[in-house]
Amino acid sequence: MYGELVPVGGGDPIPLLKKSLLIGRRESCDIVLRFSNVSAHHCQLTVSAGYWHVRDLQSRNGVKVNEVRVTDKRIDPGDVLSVAKHKYEVHYSPIDLGAVGPPPQEVPNADVFGKSLLERAGLEKRKFAKTPDPDAKPTRYEITTDEPGQLRFKNRPF
Repeated sequence: MYGELVPVGGGDPIPLLKKSLLIGRRESCDIVLRFSNVSAHHCQLTVSAGYWHVRDLQSRNGVKVNEVRVTDKRIDPGDVLSVAKHKYEVHYSPIDLGAVGPPPQEVPNADVFGKSLLERAGLEKRKFAKTPDPDAKPTRYEITTDEPGQLRFKNRPF
């Protein structure tokens, strides 16, 4: 056994029997959660470098670790994993899973959505603010109707 998920609020613990587990509502999942708000294939739990990681599989109601919605995150011992609205405290020993030393540093993804993919890859052209031409004359448009239901716009300088 590689750890367990203990339901917050009571219930039987769910043993983590493999190093890669699919969680969802379907019977084909490794951990079956029979709740209507759990997606058919909700999330994936995997062990990497001695620590459990969770990856959301584009579920409708999401995955949270310690009340923060995540798409891919390391789960430390004692963290609370929420699958939809169902909360589980994660119990395991990193040493038993082969961890050596402290957990690897995670890159914060707080500003991941602050830039486009092209900007992050360095492929987007720089945007420069357009400065108005001081010599340009303002333009006005005159709207006329030659025929019923037909509008014509005529460009007229001021």
